[in-house]
This record gives sequence, C-alpha cells and structure tokens, in this order.
Amino acid sequence: MSAADLARMPFLSGMRKADLSKLAKAARFTDFPAGRRIFIEEEPAERFWLVQDGTVALELHMSGQSSVVIETFGPGSVLGWSWLFRPYQWRFGGVATTPVRAIEFDGRLVRTLCAVDPSLGYVLTRRFAELVVDRLEATQTRLAELSSGTSGLPG
Repeated sequence: MSAADLARMPFLSGMRKADLSKLAKAARFTDFPAGRRIFIEEEPAERFWLVQDGTVALELHMSGQSSVVIETFGPGSVLGWSWLFRPYQWRFGGVATTPVRAIEFDGRLVRTLCAVDPSLGYVLTRRFAELVVDRLEATQTRLAELSSGTSGLPG
C-alpha cells in the first residue's frame, strides 16, 4: 500500500503526503464476496474500510424486528467509525450486497499513529466526526420514513 493509493480515495483527499504515508502502514487491500457480513453490531470494532468497488448495506437491528437497512454505500465511501470512539464497538452492522474491493485499515494501529502524531489525529478525528454526523442524520431520516410507513426506497 502506498500514499499514492490512499491519495486517490475521496475521504483522504487533500491530506499531507507524510500523513498518507503513515496511514499506508496500517492499510491493505481486501475483498469481500457478496453476502459476506463485514461487521456485526455490538461486536468489537478494530477496522475501517474505504470502498473502491461494490456496495455495502449498513444495517441497524430494531428490537422485535429484523435488521433495517439504514443506508447503502458504494465506491468512495467510508465504512466504520466505531474503531475511533470508545467503547470501540460497532453501532451498526454491514454486509456486502455485491462483491466489494476495499482498502482495510487496522484501527488500533491508526489510533496509535494518531496518539503519536496529534496533527494526524486531529485531521482524522475531524473527518470521522463529520462522517458520524452525516450517518446519524441519514439514520434519523430512515427511521422517520419507517415510522411513517414510507420506505423512501424504490421498488
């Protein structure tokens, strides 16, 4: 994995080459077949992914019901923020809906890199905090649609 590989990913766009080089040490390419559960709600969160190809459904388990798809992510998307915030447990589940190619990061190593380099930690925390806000807004919208009886989804 190289800094140049990471620089092509929208989430990391504009980051310093030195920071991307540090992150590259915690990254590797990975693939998931369609139907593979990538992470499970409430289990330990130790990784995150930048999706290059394919789609992943983000799910939330609703009491007394099956899981509800909150959002679907495709190329350029970030999967996982729970690795950064205590208690380091998944808040949602994720399943590959098509074959997925992604860059996987070791979250524990990235947390260590951020502790050693507070500037890197600030940049990543800010980017992930914005991601969390976006995801929470999407979740709120989806749950409102479900409670009103409209799915908001075609078909």
